[in-house]
Formats: sequence, structure tokens, C-alpha cells
Amino acid sequence: MTEHSLDDAQAIHDRIRAEMLDGFDEELELEIDDDRLDALTNEMSDHSPAETIERRLYFKELFRLQGELVKLQSWVQQNKLKVVVIFEGRDSAGKGGVIKRITQRLNPRVCRVAALPAPNERERTQWYFQRYVSHLPAGGEIVLFDRSWYNRAGVERVMGFCTEDDVEEFFRSVPEFERMLVRSGIILVKYWFSITDEAQHLRFSMRIADPLKQWKLSPMDVEARTRWEQYTKAKEAMLEHTHIPEAPWHVVQAVDKKKARLNCIAHLLEQLPYQEVEHPPVVLPARVRNPDYHRTPVPAEMYVPERY
Repeated sequence: MTEHSLDDAQAIHDRIRAEMLDGFDEELELEIDDDRLDALTNEMSDHSPAETIERRLYFKELFRLQGELVKLQSWVQQNKLKVVVIFEGRDSAGKGGVIKRITQRLNPRVCRVAALPAPNERERTQWYFQRYVSHLPAGGEIVLFDRSWYNRAGVERVMGFCTEDDVEEFFRSVPEFERMLVRSGIILVKYWFSITDEAQHLRFSMRIADPLKQWKLSPMDVEARTRWEQYTKAKEAMLEHTHIPEAPWHVVQAVDKKKARLNCIAHLLEQLPYQEVEHPPVVLPARVRNPDYHRTPVPAEMYVPERY
């Protein structure tokens, strides 16, 4: 091999390595938030928080679990399965964080997130479950509900957006609704993210102090802090009425965000008997080069300035 070809091989190797590192940096960018929050915690307390899980172990396990999620995705696609995963919990419990880690390496055409806003005037007159039904998966799809029809048992009940008769009807309807979903072939998994009063207070305080996070703290969230016990009673009633054999609840201890992410993803993978799908090897065809083709130069003013 000539010196020139060795240089070319090294250049290709360096580019491949850079591309791989860039992929891993997607996760590191998300973790920057945690680092910034740790710094804010230090400012707001007299001592540094203890490291709850060794960082290298966390990343090793996260990347391994995300690799398994990719296998799960292929299995769901090949078998035209329909998967629904519900994420519920108090504000700041970490639902969004685990959803980001689940979807991060997956195809958004296969795995999508349903995070519905408050119902509009027309939706408020519909059958309660109607606006959620349109987001259910077709064959070969996974839908992650970032909050779900359980809004009625939580925020709507506590904040007075529905009547107690509405809640009682909801508790009567939900078991039948979910049994119907399961009978139709939907795999339904439900998670409740559990945090303490102290943990939520700290996370809310850090959001107030962090300009990049303040948008996450709505007036509704602030009001909810004064109704902690009401939310607790509502949660207990919800679990009592809707923890059914066909669709049981799974409680995730979420005070430690990193552990909660790993525990939730590992548990989710155990709920589905997925197998690795064999794919034929992909071979890139040779690029066709036409000697008559001449590339048209792009005007300089069309380029984005290279500031970095």
C-alpha cells in the first residue's frame, strides 16, 4: 500500500470516527441539562449532591438499552404489532426525559409521541376518549403518550375542570376501554413516575432559576404545588380503579432521573417478547458517473456564513 493510499485510509477512518462520536454526542447534549441543573443545585444548597450512579455505567447501560430498543422497533415493524405506552406522573417527574431517551435512536415513523394540548371547545363536547383514539397506532407502530386519557383522573379532577360525576363515569369506562384496546391487539403498558414533595419543590425551584427551563413551568404547575395532597389522593383513587390485569400500572421511582430512565426502559423491554430480526446485508452500489454531467456552481450569496 502506498503512502498516499495509507493517508486516504486514515482520512476515511477519522471521518467515520467523527461521525460515530457525533451520534454519541446527541446523548451528551441532553446530559448537559443535567450538568447545568447540578450546578444550580450547588448554588442553592450547602453541599454538592452525591453521585447516584457512576456516569460511565449510566452511558454504557443507556446505549445498550437503546440498542435493544432498535431491535424491538424492527420486531414491532415486521410483525405489524401495535404498542401503546402511557407515561403519567406529577409535573417534573421526568416523563419527558425518559421519552426522549426511548425515541432518540428510533425511527419517528415507527415510534412517535402523542402529547395532546388541552381540549378545544369542540373536543370538550366529544366522547371523552375520542381525541385520544385518533392517536392510537396502526400495525407496526409504537405510540408513547406523554400524559393520556388519565388527565381526567388527575389534573382535570384536582383543578376542577370536570365534575365528580365525570370522574366516576371515567372510572367506570376506563377498564372497559382499555380491555377493548387489548382485545383489538394493542399492547398497552402504563407507567406512573413517582417523586417526593421535596424533589418536585427542588426541580421547580431550579426551573425558576434557569432561563432555559423557565418555559417548562406553567401557571398550572405553580398552582399544582399548593394542591400536593389533592393530587396524591387523586393518584391513589386512579390506581385503585384502573389497575387491571389486562393493563396494570407500573410505578417508577423517579427521584433519581438517571436510574429512573434505565429502570423504565429495561422494564419496558421485558414487557414485549421481541426477538432480533435478521436483515439482509446492505451493499452500496457504485456511483454512476456521467462524463457529460457538469455541476452548476452555487452562487456564493446562497451559502450560510461559516461562523464556526
